[in-house]
Amino acid sequence: MVYFIGAGPGAVDLITVRGMELLKKADVVIYAGSLVNPELLQYTKGDCKIYNSAAMTLEEVIQVFVEAYSPEKTLVRLHTGDPSLYGAIKEQMDLLDEHGIPYSVVPGVSSFCGAAAVLNAEFTLPGVSQTVILSRMEGRTPVPAEEDLEMLASHKASMALFLSSAMLEPLSQKLIRGGYAPGTPAAIVYKATWPDQKIIRTTLEALPQSAAENHITKTALILVGGFLSSDYERSKLYDSSFSHEFRQAKTS
Repeated sequence: MVYFIGAGPGAVDLITVRGMELLKKADVVIYAGSLVNPELLQYTKGDCKIYNSAAMTLEEVIQVFVEAYSPEKTLVRLHTGDPSLYGAIKEQMDLLDEHGIPYSVVPGVSSFCGAAAVLNAEFTLPGVSQTVILSRMEGRTPVPAEEDLEMLASHKASMALFLSSAMLEPLSQKLIRGGYAPGTPAAIVYKATWPDQKIIRTTLEALPQSAAENHITKTALILVGGFLSSDYERSKLYDSSFSHEFRQAKTS
């Protein structure tokens, strides 16, 4: 079995228990060396074969699994965050299907969750936003025209942007043209949950300058939206005047 495991956002202890246990049993591990914390490899056993996929092609990754595969072996593909977000796992699974090799996915803590945690932020604040948009700027990998950031900005929802920290000038301009106010709260979270994480609170219009002043060009998540401010409505769930299945409203 090949296990696609989400390594989490960076901190070693934010991998899931299931992921950690599979790493301990792994006979082969291919990890995304440019993004995954290498300290996670300390969970592997002494005779585990470890490959860094940063310098490998898709076909080379699959060939390792084809050559190593047997029903008795545990093979691991270790991805950053959660594999379902920008993990390029579908193309790997399709090729494993061609070779008749079974696989399973182990979810992980995404960096957008890690970034919210270190900011003590809640994406879905009542009266502010009940929607979270996860997206990216177009680069060498295009984005469908109907998902252009200028169009997505019209919703003014909470937004977490991956793979975009080197393109903050056009990103900022697109979001402002799309509908966000220039002074909309924003945050740059560099390497969330890693020992060297850096948090920069700023505004949408000041994003490029804030990144430049802090020498940030990669490995950062960009958060945008009113959820980063202090204005919101309290939840109905715990409101004493609100009844639900488990509690009757309390009257004065």
